[in-house]
Amino acid sequence: MERKTRAATESGFLLLVIAAILVALNALGAFGISVRKDTTKSEKYTLSKGSANLLRSMKKDKMKVDAYVTKGLPKLDAYVRDLRDLLVEYQNNSSGKFEFRIVEAKEEKDKEAAKEAQCQLQPFGEAREDEDKAAVTQGYMCLVFNYGTERDAIKFLPPERTDGLEFWITNKVRELRDKGDGIKHKIGVLTGHDEIKLSDANLVPHNMGRPSMQQILSQNFQFYQFQDVDLKGGDAEIDDSLDGLLITQPGKDLTEKELKRIDQFMMRGKSLAVFAGAVNVKAGDATMNASLSTHGLEKLLEGYGIELRKDVVIDFGRSFRVSVMTQGGIASARFPQLLDVQDDSRYTGDEQFLDTAFPVFFRIPAVVIPFASSLVLHKEKQPEVPADKFRVIARSTPRSIRETSDTVDLKPFRSWKPKGEWQQYALGATVEGTLKSAFGKNDELNIPEKSAKPARVFVLASSQFLANPFARAGNGPEMPQMQGMPPMGGDEQLQQLAGPYAQQALTQTILAFKNTLDWITGDTDLLAVSAKILNEPGLSYGDTAKPTFNEESEEQLKKRDDELKAAKKKTQMWIEITLIGILPAIFILFGLVRWRTRLSSRQKLSLA
Repeated sequence: MERKTRAATESGFLLLVIAAILVALNALGAFGISVRKDTTKSEKYTLSKGSANLLRSMKKDKMKVDAYVTKGLPKLDAYVRDLRDLLVEYQNNSSGKFEFRIVEAKEEKDKEAAKEAQCQLQPFGEAREDEDKAAVTQGYMCLVFNYGTERDAIKFLPPERTDGLEFWITNKVRELRDKGDGIKHKIGVLTGHDEIKLSDANLVPHNMGRPSMQQILSQNFQFYQFQDVDLKGGDAEIDDSLDGLLITQPGKDLTEKELKRIDQFMMRGKSLAVFAGAVNVKAGDATMNASLSTHGLEKLLEGYGIELRKDVVIDFGRSFRVSVMTQGGIASARFPQLLDVQDDSRYTGDEQFLDTAFPVFFRIPAVVIPFASSLVLHKEKQPEVPADKFRVIARSTPRSIRETSDTVDLKPFRSWKPKGEWQQYALGATVEGTLKSAFGKNDELNIPEKSAKPARVFVLASSQFLANPFARAGNGPEMPQMQGMPPMGGDEQLQQLAGPYAQQALTQTILAFKNTLDWITGDTDLLAVSAKILNEPGLSYGDTAKPTFNEESEEQLKKRDDELKAAKKKTQMWIEITLIGILPAIFILFGLVRWRTRLSSRQKLSLA
């Protein structure tokens, strides 16, 4: 009896000690002393190294941030807590170059300060389960940045969106850092050949607005400066102060002398990004009848070891899909002329669809590549470049064919009768290193045999990657004489398709293009920050069967989709069973076994 009493006392004392330790740990957490481990793939809850490096690179005194916030609702309180935690991360990793304060804008002087900083007064509402009415309040949720004489603000932070918060904060820090320290990123954009322009309002149907790629960049990422590059038939050199050159889809041929001017620029150790292929579809052409021409770019690129072929790749294995209304209900329509290129861990090496380690597609799970042409690499053209710097970074599925006719009908909902050999094709490629001249040494134009320092080329063989192909073909013609009026006419069906395309594809497109600009300027530290604007990917189903893409009918394609959905559902079910049932059962079983073992040991004890 005495032995049992002593054992019970020891057990009770042990439980009290454990309870005291847990209370102490919680108390430390309340005072802000805590340890966190971020297990997300995109490091969603950890400050990226790029953000820390940016802060430490600032030359002036400090970046000071005033966070004007509103509290009083559970949603707002949680958001302010997350915001404070993130700002603490910035401060702790800045080597003393970042400081902040949280200001709950209740006092009149604080409201005036927020208003003076151009913060937007917003209504905040939250439904309550125990009440019929929603709780509503007005206030501010904004950040004001001060760096030297520079001052700017993120005027409104939506409490519903915590993802991407570091992305917007770091980009604003970068913007003020560049202005304050006099840092400029100048990128040349080739003009003079009827190119698809960054300023073209071709991203959404006109009833949704008139944004352009250039407008989006100028509003959100003011640290990029674009400079038009007109080669004037080859008589003009490219400004050496440019970090690199961007080529978008041309509508006219480049002369050989113009191509040599680009080569001259590259031999100085510059960067070249090409978003162009052989597929040419005129703006406003609702028939989407394409003519195939590479406009001379193939001569330049082949010299660097990247052959741009005169074709269009049609992918029946993984195409862009849109849900459309039919007489029988909602159906999924596939567009094999718009390739849905996804990162799939089941395909590696020479089968890999999307290289998400390459800066342009860093941590981007999928991109839509419309009107793509195929590329073929010729390593022998650049023998001095290491193999890992000369590679394909985007591919179609094996269920793809090439169309090589001079004209190709690419309109939606056409009946496809694929002919030719099914094959996987390269769509994007890169080469980096000491490059040989694409045309050889030229004393007249002062072109050396090889680049003076490492140069870089990136090619995505898509003529309308930087546009919305449905909007570009379906929007009505511009009417400059009727300012303020939306364009009239256009193709209604294409405009209806342009909306879903914008919603599903454009975020990844814009992010990939921003990453390209960072790659051109060599400022790739912030790629991990950019990836955080994307939602955290769902569960990975690595045990599902690797598709063979050998289907020949819509019924078989639907069957594969149904099988994949069933496999995902099964995996989700087992995860739920494991978390809810199996793990608690194992814990309980371990406790019972432990209890019985200790009880049996006590009964076997004998007093000497």
